[in-house]
Amino acid sequence: MTDERHRNRHREASDHPTEGLDLERLRYFTQPADGKPHNRHRRRRTGTTGQIPVVRTDTPRSERPRPDGAQAPQPTRNVAEGRAPRPVPRAPQAPATTPRPADRPVRRPEPASDVEPVDTFHMAAPRRARPQRIAPTPPVDKQLDTAPVEPTPVEAPVASRTPVSPDSYETRDYQSAGVALESIETDESYDSIDHDQPISPTRRGRVRAHTPESRRRRRKRRTVLAAVIAIMLVAVVGVGYYGLRAAGMLDSRKDYTNAAGTGDVIVDIPQNSTLKDFGRILADDNVVGSQRAFINAADGQAISGGYYKLRTEIPASTAVQMLTDGTTHRVGRVVVPEGLQLDTKKGADGKTTPGIFQMISDATSVTVNGQKVGVSVDDLQKAAAGTSAQELGVPDWAVADVEKLNGDHRRIEGLIAPGTWETIDPHMSATQILQQLISQSAQRFAQWGLSDQGSNDSGLTPYQTLVSASVVEREVAKPDDYAKVARVILNRLDKDQRLEMDSTANYTATVTNIDLDGEAYKSDNAWNTYQMKGLPATPIGAVGERALEATEHPEDGNWLYFVTVDREGTTLFADTFDQHKRNREQACDNKLLTTGCS
Repeated sequence: MTDERHRNRHREASDHPTEGLDLERLRYFTQPADGKPHNRHRRRRTGTTGQIPVVRTDTPRSERPRPDGAQAPQPTRNVAEGRAPRPVPRAPQAPATTPRPADRPVRRPEPASDVEPVDTFHMAAPRRARPQRIAPTPPVDKQLDTAPVEPTPVEAPVASRTPVSPDSYETRDYQSAGVALESIETDESYDSIDHDQPISPTRRGRVRAHTPESRRRRRKRRTVLAAVIAIMLVAVVGVGYYGLRAAGMLDSRKDYTNAAGTGDVIVDIPQNSTLKDFGRILADDNVVGSQRAFINAADGQAISGGYYKLRTEIPASTAVQMLTDGTTHRVGRVVVPEGLQLDTKKGADGKTTPGIFQMISDATSVTVNGQKVGVSVDDLQKAAAGTSAQELGVPDWAVADVEKLNGDHRRIEGLIAPGTWETIDPHMSATQILQQLISQSAQRFAQWGLSDQGSNDSGLTPYQTLVSASVVEREVAKPDDYAKVARVILNRLDKDQRLEMDSTANYTATVTNIDLDGEAYKSDNAWNTYQMKGLPATPIGAVGERALEATEHPEDGNWLYFVTVDREGTTLFADTFDQHKRNREQACDNKLLTTGCS
């Protein structure tokens, strides 16, 4: 039989003519390349994926004798590819005139060498019966010389989910292409999918519907991302701003021109402040126009911190002048020398030495815009006499001795250490000022080792050591003599001998005089060691570190007497009273002493 007759005969046996079909399209899906089954197919993109049952048509076909007596080719499976070859659907045929015996075995013809093996399979509806629709036979290059047989649908295992209908357009395409449908996931049913919803591919190649929940999640993620980006931008801008400001690139150059200013102001500059700190504080207090203007005017000068009385809205150069002119505009700065007493004293030479209370009053009393601020000497004396030791900041080792003299302002004598006090706030009360000075002095004493009994060779208590050191401080002018004077005091205390120190008698005297006589010598009080034994009731002045160290570590010796013989401060020490009288004659010869001279 010729190829043309074979093809015509095959068309006549089909109930589905190809009129109206796109033969080229069917050829695309059915014609293999180089005798190999192709894998071109399409798949509906749905919201979910699942398994599609595999349907194979292994039902034996009725055998048709060939005119030449040869057998029809046997359909084979493409085992190597793991899937069935392209199906060639057949139209249903009427029963043969000569029925095949039931016991006659089905013989499958061997494939001819020049005929390409084909096979057919159909998708069966597992849940609802539908008419079996067979795709029309596409044209082939070589047609088998066999009569069409009626295909028998085969039940396939039902998948866990609803399978796709074999009548669908995609299923017909798959069947026409001869591709085994291996897996498609569907939702509850095909009709349950909202086909109007847009779909988008996922990372695994599947598709996902844009449900309201997914849109909410995406909006939430975008909101969080936007917030994070905003925070990062704010942080970057903030860091950049402060960096530029620290570098001075954003500073204003504003400066005032009126040197007289507009008003008074007290400015507090912390210690160890830089010129940038000065400029910032002064600009904040409206003293200068800008930080940069002050830095330029200061030109690297060293300026001390503290309280200053300045004018507002003045040129930066004027502010620098006020800050560097000594103590004229300085407020709250007190310099306490070693040996200075609380009360102001007048000397025999007519010179008045202001006491610590007077110095505090002078440093804090200032008029600001017509209003006076600060404390007076009377305020300080009342606070020292009537305030409790705890409120005054008295250290524990001195509380008992201070409370013995309640009502007397001299009970806190010696508890204010010598040195420079830079930051006494004029707005504070007298009690607050004393508390600040006494508590900070206790810290200085502790640094000097006063409260460390293990390092004290004198055998005195901390308060007694402070009292003895105050006498040492007032008796001699040269620090080299401190340790010897400290030994004299200890030797006399050991012998229960009066100290008879001029400095203790002058402590309560109206006029201090190195050539002690008269009322000061005879005065009976708790500080006059000419009239009483032991140490005075309190220290008699501010105690410095050198006198304190000499008292804690006195020099070895048997001295019981000493006298200063000239105005240069030369001091002679003696073990006996006769030697002491000879030394004293030198002081008389030098006109330093007149009392008791021959």
